[in-house]
Amino acid sequence: MALDLDTDRIHQLLHDGVRDKVYPGAVWAVGDSQKTLAVGTVGVLDPARPEEPMRRDTVFDVASLTKILAVWSTIGTLTEEGKLQIDARLGDFWPATVGHPLADVTARDLLTHTAGLPLRANLRNLYGTDPQDIRDGVLHEALHRPPGEAVEYTDRAALILGYLAEHLSGQSLDALATSRVWRPLGMTRTCYGPLPAEAAIRCAPTELDDDTGSHLKGTAHDFSARLLDGICGIAGVFSVLDDLAAFCRYLLAPTRSIDRPGFGVNWIKESLQVRTGELLPARGLFWHPAPGTDAAKDDVWVHYGFTGTGMWVSPGQGRWAVLLTNKLFCTRDREPLTGIRNRFRSLVFPGASNS
Repeated sequence: MALDLDTDRIHQLLHDGVRDKVYPGAVWAVGDSQKTLAVGTVGVLDPARPEEPMRRDTVFDVASLTKILAVWSTIGTLTEEGKLQIDARLGDFWPATVGHPLADVTARDLLTHTAGLPLRANLRNLYGTDPQDIRDGVLHEALHRPPGEAVEYTDRAALILGYLAEHLSGQSLDALATSRVWRPLGMTRTCYGPLPAEAAIRCAPTELDDDTGSHLKGTAHDFSARLLDGICGIAGVFSVLDDLAAFCRYLLAPTRSIDRPGFGVNWIKESLQVRTGELLPARGLFWHPAPGTDAAKDDVWVHYGFTGTGMWVSPGQGRWAVLLTNKLFCTRDREPLTGIRNRFRSLVFPGASNS
């Protein structure tokens, strides 16, 4: 299986990203259900400190990969335990939504980004800084459009699902994800921030913080996560390459794991299929087909993080890939990294279409 993996071209691609100042550095790996087939690092944590290279154990602010690692996984756990029916109206079982527009939305609508939610989080401007006021405001807000009408990615979907997971489990989202997903999979270095000083030292810095005059390091870049004390469904999780590899291996072989998380075969299969019908862009449950691939033929699914992270998985091809960068250190411009991600995917899954 590893014979079709051109690691030299992958390394050159990612090295060129450092040269072109798309990101200071990157860490990547490709594997199957049993092991990591190839792994590499390029660049440095911080251009101002060239003596500190990117390492396999560098800690990254994974940003929206939180939606997969903490929300998708725990919602899957609650679904498989029978505590959640994802096609039931939220208003039928969640008192906080009764009498509000969100009552007519389902968890499936949220997972496919078809709920018609407002497109921007904009939490502080709308609801202030008190976490309870923010929660009430988000759960009581008017919809942007009727559910099921369009696919529109919004952070609010994960925020609401995080609140829902807490409501159904009686646990905070970080405790739930730790106990039901991360700990069973041996993901010992995955956690919500802010990170303690000894862990933050090993963290890849992200964007320059105007308030402190230094790059964020060990504190979530996402403003909504910081507003909510670091813990929410949108972002806030920090992780390392080997933990994400363990997560991806489980997705490819969920019955092989001895210490299984709360979600399994049924949830994975349900999620990694197009669930938006004829609506575009096509989406599964939080995951979406990798750009340039055919969902039915290629079966390559991806989720990205705004800080410069990405995670691909293909049950059909029996392969996963992780690419972690701190591109926000350099720029918010999406295009340079988008090109690198797409070329990385084509090298990792060479049999996939590139239409």
